Amino acid sequence: MTDNKPLVLDVDGTLLSTDMLYENFWAGLGQNPVATLKATFKHLRNPAALKQELVNVAEVRTDLMPVNTEIKALADETIASGREVVLASASDRVLVARLAQDHGFSKTVFASDGSVNLKGATKAEALVQAYGEGGFHYAGDAAVDRAIWDHADGALIVGKHTSIARDLAAAGKQVAQYPAGWKMRDLLRALRPHQWIKNSLLVLPVIAGHDFTLNTLLMVLLGMAAFSAAASAIYIVNDLLDLEADRLHPKKCARPFASGKVPIPIGMITSLGLGAVALGIGAYLGTTFLMVVILYMALSLAYSLRLKRMRWVDIATLASLYTLRVVAGAAASGVVASGFMLIFIFPVFIALGCVKRLTELTLATSDERLPGRGYGRPDRDDLLNVAGLGAVGALLVFFLYSFSEQATALYPTRWLLWVAMIPLAWWLIRMIRLGYMGKQDYDPIVFALTDKRGIGILMILLSLMFYSAGLWHQWFGF
Repeated sequence: MTDNKPLVLDVDGTLLSTDMLYENFWAGLGQNPVATLKATFKHLRNPAALKQELVNVAEVRTDLMPVNTEIKALADETIASGREVVLASASDRVLVARLAQDHGFSKTVFASDGSVNLKGATKAEALVQAYGEGGFHYAGDAAVDRAIWDHADGALIVGKHTSIARDLAAAGKQVAQYPAGWKMRDLLRALRPHQWIKNSLLVLPVIAGHDFTLNTLLMVLLGMAAFSAAASAIYIVNDLLDLEADRLHPKKCARPFASGKVPIPIGMITSLGLGAVALGIGAYLGTTFLMVVILYMALSLAYSLRLKRMRWVDIATLASLYTLRVVAGAAASGVVASGFMLIFIFPVFIALGCVKRLTELTLATSDERLPGRGYGRPDRDDLLNVAGLGAVGALLVFFLYSFSEQATALYPTRWLLWVAMIPLAWWLIRMIRLGYMGKQDYDPIVFALTDKRGIGILMILLSLMFYSAGLWHQWFGF
């Protein structure tokens, strides 16, 4: 395709490895959820009007949107050869014009305008009117683009459309094909299966209550499966809400949706399916567990939409989400989680929430507030102080628990509980120190459950508690 005819590029799925409508929708949910949902339901059957109204609801950074590298390279070569590159898209004109400016393309754009949805035959008619029959080359990615390829001189086909390519070649068209699509392993990565290890927190009530029967453990495993599905559903939602912030992050920019490796609609369908699985298992485990799952998902959604941007509220929310896992473990197993236990673990999780932010800030490259967060590097000392208060509070509650009737009944050798406070304090101080030094994973719970030295310290703690409870003698005779 070496003539002087312009190269016309479709945007969604062709130049971009994403879709502007869905980008705008999720940006709107993050910035103004009420207005976004109102516009969506109002114009659900009028895509042109919907696209225009969503543009007015939320700002999106078109310069950060992921591109199809091969198509972008082709566009750059085309411009270098002196030919014009024009964008023609069903997305709203405001965004398309901005994208064209971002990439140095022609100021002439063809796009939806609030009344006309420029797609398929409508787009073909506009291009033929502008350039004449066969007066342009067109790159697209969908079967609906066949209406445009029929009128173009050359067809650049993105994705697997073998039969269309064959028919166009038989009709005498110049045809070039470019790979596209997504991979299942990238979608699985979006589920963050490594985060499922956090759901081992559901086992804590079983450990505290010394109930290790097979039925109890099976119920807890089912509960862990429900929470894993629920967590992955929310992780996807969180990633879709954080597209822009992730693209500005040195590591999170590689996430599947931010990088364009998995289409946004695939993520939305997967999230709904996982949510249904979580609720289904929750219903099987009983009303109490189901209510905990619903509360967890609702609070997680609130965290993703708004709470994570609020200083200190975000840390309290994180601690609450961790604590809900423990409550869920009690609901699934039927083992009662004592008030002392919940009062003990909440300040522990407050400390770990601070550690999460400390790690992010230490690894930040500037003193500016983190994208989508309420903290900057100057806040590190305040976070360190709150983490220290959480650790002290947890140790104090643990000490007071040792004098309770429940502790007296479960742990006859009470002085060993006081000894167990030494590895507990050691573990908490170590976690805070590593977070302050930036030597942790971005999630302290995941780090804690994969950190060999930390696990060793926790094993010492559990061994002392089990010995105090007489379990070693019961199990092994000593």
